[in-house]
Amino acid sequence: MRVIIFIGHHKVGSTSLQDYLSRNAVALSGAGILYPYVDFEGLAHFAARAAGHNPSPNALPINVREPHNALAFKMLATQHNGVVPGYHKGLPALPQMFHAIKQQIRYSQPHTVILAAEVFANFNGVSPRLIEQLTQQFPGAEFTLVATLRRIDEYLASWQGQRLKFGHQIEPLRGTGLDSYLKGIHFNYRRMVEGWLQVLPQATVILRDYAQVRAAGGSVADFITQTQLELPEGLAPERRENDSFHRSIYEIIRRANAALPQSNAAQLRRDLRDMTPNLELPPSHSIELFGADNRARMLDHFRPIDAWLGDVMGRQAFFEDLEVVSEQAGVPELEAARAALDLIGAREGWCKDEMAMQFMSSLADEL
Repeated sequence: MRVIIFIGHHKVGSTSLQDYLSRNAVALSGAGILYPYVDFEGLAHFAARAAGHNPSPNALPINVREPHNALAFKMLATQHNGVVPGYHKGLPALPQMFHAIKQQIRYSQPHTVILAAEVFANFNGVSPRLIEQLTQQFPGAEFTLVATLRRIDEYLASWQGQRLKFGHQIEPLRGTGLDSYLKGIHFNYRRMVEGWLQVLPQATVILRDYAQVRAAGGSVADFITQTQLELPEGLAPERRENDSFHRSIYEIIRRANAALPQSNAAQLRRDLRDMTPNLELPPSHSIELFGADNRARMLDHFRPIDAWLGDVMGRQAFFEDLEVVSEQAGVPELEAARAALDLIGAREGWCKDEMAMQFMSSLADEL
């Protein structure tokens, strides 16, 4: 049996890949490819689809779409007596999650099992024992390890937006926000990947540059091509999931997360997310989040990581365009935020929250 483990990274189309695998899980299982579920909701959803029903015609429930993120969070929580994020509700105990996977393998007899979770990216940084615990559930399997890695400036810009979406209170990347990432798996890709290679020395290793993934047609198409999966016909197509904030509102959201109560900040985030596609904003990638000094520091710190990744893949460097990290985008972040505030302020009735409106008015004066 072959076990393919996609370990992320975050913000590289991982949610779209999980959504695709889950919506097609029944057809894939019939072709000998198992995308296993780990809880009652996922298994019930699979049974309903197998019976010809469509219980979630639009967005899938998160435990159904991302069962292996749920598994990874449960493993992390068990490892250090933590808690699983509240959006993964009603999960069974970890032994039951492993038992569910084993029973699906037992009864469906797949030739291929796919586990896909960007949360797996955190395992080596917490403890390599987590990698051992997971892979030991598949004795005798042939492993394929897949990871997609994004050029560091583009990745950190996107991950910063994801954290803002979660409501985190964080510093800007143009300031001390960069320093908080330098030692962890969101910057040190070697720390993310190396433990997996040590635990699975015989595994087939597929490390992909996100730019190559996009050029190949996106996360789903590239995953299928790179893993050489033979899929049945008639599968539901890929759809885009987990869109990012426009970078012109990063600073607005960042300050709102710090200044407003959680519920008010969450509503403001939703309002701004829905509004920005209708505003005449510059392209998101044209907004400079780091500044020249932090870009130079970022490139200097990342060069040895890039060299290590290149060595793993048998080439001199991993990212062919790494030097672009030092090049600034055209529109400074604060300038973009001021322009966005002006456009937002010109729209009447977009926000019903008086506290949020007062915040936006005071922020316009500050910026």
